[in-house]
Amino acid sequence: MNRSLAQVLSVLFHPLLLPTYLFAFILYYLPVATLSLPLQSRWIVLSMIFFSTFIIPGLGAYAMVRSGQLDSVEMHKREQRRTPLLFTGLCYSTTAYLLHREPAFDQIFYFIMGLVAATVFLTFVVSLFWKVSAHGVGLGGTLAILLMLHKIAPDFQMVQPVVFSTLIAGAVLSARLALHAHTPAQVYAGFASGFLLVYMAGIIGF
Repeated sequence: MNRSLAQVLSVLFHPLLLPTYLFAFILYYLPVATLSLPLQSRWIVLSMIFFSTFIIPGLGAYAMVRSGQLDSVEMHKREQRRTPLLFTGLCYSTTAYLLHREPAFDQIFYFIMGLVAATVFLTFVVSLFWKVSAHGVGLGGTLAILLMLHKIAPDFQMVQPVVFSTLIAGAVLSARLALHAHTPAQVYAGFASGFLLVYMAGIIGF
């Protein structure tokens, strides 16, 4: 894969952006009647997700770079991933709690946000011992959530979103390998662990 294309894919589908894409799909692509939240109010949830799962963690990573705690926001060294991942996990957990405490929001919001937070903490725990692919974990979890959403909209055609997500995952994982950011084992283990964690949690709790 061309290096420039690999970098573009890595940025466009950065793990911090995946929650925003996922909630945009839930809020605006699923049938309107699937959710109780009025269509004209859904931008509030999406704005909240974008701010708390991308802006705040992103600014946190940037602050760590400026203070010398990180070499770069890409965090190539496994040892430097621990604090940013822990901070991101806390941001995601707080977001799930805020979605839970607001009765106007559908229960699916905080459940899915909780699953996303779980994938971040999984990445954090694994990163204590091994450099797993955060892109892989996030993409695997996203695919599992799309499969799970079929339960709340059984009459909605989910084949196309699942196929698209699978193709994107393959392209992004190939990009990570092309950039030599991870070994094949780190990429595939990340994808498989993210998928299995979310899928099993969905079967038990959804």
